[in-house]
Amino acid sequence: MEFIHDRHAKYFKFCLDAIPGDFTSLDTSRMTLLFYAVSGLDLLDRLDLIRDKQNIIDWIYRQQITSEACDGDLSRAGFRGSPTAFTGRPPNQWDCSHVTMTYTALATLLVLGDELADVDRPALLAGLRALQLPDGSFLSSLHGGESDMRFVYCAAAVCHMLDDWSGMDRQRTRQYILRSLRYDHGISQGPLLESHGGSVFCACATLSLMGELHTTLSDAQRDGLVFWCLSRQGGGFNGRPNKQEDSCYTFWIGASLHLLDAYALVQTPRLRQFVYSTQEPITGGLSKWPGHGADPLHTYLGVSGLSLADQPGLKAVHPALNISRDAVAVLRRAQARWRPLPPDH
Repeated sequence: MEFIHDRHAKYFKFCLDAIPGDFTSLDTSRMTLLFYAVSGLDLLDRLDLIRDKQNIIDWIYRQQITSEACDGDLSRAGFRGSPTAFTGRPPNQWDCSHVTMTYTALATLLVLGDELADVDRPALLAGLRALQLPDGSFLSSLHGGESDMRFVYCAAAVCHMLDDWSGMDRQRTRQYILRSLRYDHGISQGPLLESHGGSVFCACATLSLMGELHTTLSDAQRDGLVFWCLSRQGGGFNGRPNKQEDSCYTFWIGASLHLLDAYALVQTPRLRQFVYSTQEPITGGLSKWPGHGADPLHTYLGVSGLSLADQPGLKAVHPALNISRDAVAVLRRAQARWRPLPPDH
């Protein structure tokens, strides 16, 4: 088996041009599907397949809910997932941002080379503050939804990219993560829940982006996490004990081990062979398991996970932000030009 690079690039281009039929119900999450396609092409070093980058950049900015659109209610500020919920009659109290869409919007802009000059930073940070709950977790959106480690990570990524942590009470966030450490050494979506590979990544990446991973976790907690993550590998990684191996954990577990300085312990030849076995040989793309249909999420996370494993022909990925290091360079240029926000913003 080998990595069919060009067909995966064509698959991402297909996803960019038209949402695959099985995912049309996810139109309100179109921003995330866009991220998978654009960032996937970037990791494959095939952004040249996108003919009009500016058109995509303009579409992303049209999904921004700025301070002006909020009519003073900054708790709604950020990025929506698509125009679906927008009535076109502002102010609309139901036209709210979603923390995951805000993260993927900023990430996609960076991948496309945009230096975030038109991002309403004070409004986005105010919108984030409105989503944090007293226990330290974050709601996905202002008017309800789940609150767990996934949205903690997205909020941390946004704060890191905007170079301002006023959108998060970091002490509460640290305590939420520590309360989510489990008896088996893993980390769950929240206190007293089951350890999960995605939650481990979200917690480790959050602490890493805060610059506090190695100061928050004790040596014993770090070693326990490494043991838990390494125990997930058969050929590929699974996300929980006694579960089937799944291509998306190539990134979730692999990135966690990178952040914990333990990726050298991964059996990368076996991992690559598992990911190769999930490839769709005709259309391109990766599936969850061998023999199942490809989808954008597993294709992107499989590719980014292979990047962590030094797959030839792939750009290097930043293990905490999950974008290429080229995109991170765009971010650093943007941050170098920004003036500090006033203390009362």
